Amino acid sequence: MFNSKDLGLRTASITKPARLVLNELRKKGYTVYLVGGCVRDLILKKTPKDFDIITSAELKEVLKTFPRCEIVGKRFPICHVHIGDIIVEVSSFSTTARKQGRNFSRIKSPYDCDEHDYLRWRNCLRRDFTINGLMFDPYEQIVYDYMGGLEDIRKAKVRTVIPANMSFVEDCARILRAFRIAARLRFSFTKDLARSVRHLSSSILRLDKGRILMEMNYMLAFGSAEASLRLLWRFGFLELLLPVQASYFVSQGFKRRDERTNMLLALFSTLDTIVTPDQPCHNSLWVGLLAFHQALVVKPRDPVVIAAFSLSVHSGGSLAEAVNIARRISLPHDPSFNEVLEPGNLHTNCSLLNEIIDLQASVEDALSKMAEESFVSQAMSKHPQAPFSDLVFISFALLMRVRKIFDCVSRGKRGIVSKRGSRTDYDSLAPGSLNTIRRMFARIVFDTVYPPKLNLQDG
Repeated sequence: MFNSKDLGLRTASITKPARLVLNELRKKGYTVYLVGGCVRDLILKKTPKDFDIITSAELKEVLKTFPRCEIVGKRFPICHVHIGDIIVEVSSFSTTARKQGRNFSRIKSPYDCDEHDYLRWRNCLRRDFTINGLMFDPYEQIVYDYMGGLEDIRKAKVRTVIPANMSFVEDCARILRAFRIAARLRFSFTKDLARSVRHLSSSILRLDKGRILMEMNYMLAFGSAEASLRLLWRFGFLELLLPVQASYFVSQGFKRRDERTNMLLALFSTLDTIVTPDQPCHNSLWVGLLAFHQALVVKPRDPVVIAAFSLSVHSGGSLAEAVNIARRISLPHDPSFNEVLEPGNLHTNCSLLNEIIDLQASVEDALSKMAEESFVSQAMSKHPQAPFSDLVFISFALLMRVRKIFDCVSRGKRGIVSKRGSRTDYDSLAPGSLNTIRRMFARIVFDTVYPPKLNLQDG
């Protein structure tokens, strides 16, 4: 038991929807706790992605308490309580106690353990990582830590609750969650976790493709995309999940612990400056960035072409205006990217227009190949020592949605290119509003090729 005030944990950081759910259940006489990653993030002074609650109430009692509530999940049922547009997840001690899969018969309960302690301890023992095995009672202002999570937070370590090899065999999706957590918090793996990750790497290929897409979205859409890509590359997982991008890293001469950057990392670093754990983007944005970058890898382009293309996407297809604006750009581009050529001989608007249309076709071709197992499987063919992967986890429906981001360029619709640096509409960014995604894509590309910091230094 730890005093939450001593840990610097403030109840004011709990969102209104989570507080409402906590208060309503407590009014009915049930015990309630915040549990998992939200407690960890509050201790670290980070914004939680969401707030999870566990209660002594049965799920059917939670269902009766809130007018907009539903029980989801067959194997491990929980309640989704809808408060406005926010979903608060509520689990029950009685439900989690019935979960099968982990043998507690040889595990001794904590010394001098009462009934309440036993329930909390047993629930925390079922968690994936020690830093997720924390419970916070906001009314008594007590944090319960049975797994050594606070010590691992102090050490900046990701450690499994049970031995890592057993934990990952029990649920191989935890491997991807380990990458996501380590990347977001800038934590490192314990030795046994790092060893087990490498040993059991191929097991993630057995996961449902929808689950892989969900985990990749958590890595790339919530503000830690660059760190996630670096970590996946360091441990050899980029070859399994994104072989095309892994091949690019190899072509750039990137070492596993390389601290340099490249254009792919720079694009996602720019994305990270826009999104946060509680203000993410739709997955169509980062898929579009992958396709756009791959098109430039295949055929590098003049920076004016890239600028005009992004401006055209921004406006929904106003090619003439995009060309006129791009012609007037006097900012220096980043010369370190192999995918960006030195300004060439695009003397006429006609030649520039042709290059823009050609780039749009290249992006669409890159998108199509992302769905071709045969193409993906050949991405690392020059490197036979790399693990084989023909994984295509991006659905056809998602690819079609991404295609709409760029098809406006070839159609040449009229639009207005608004000023750079306009405010981000996060309410439409997460659900994937086409106009918002287009504007964010253009902003990311422009700020990567023409970095504001570089321009300020030169100015």
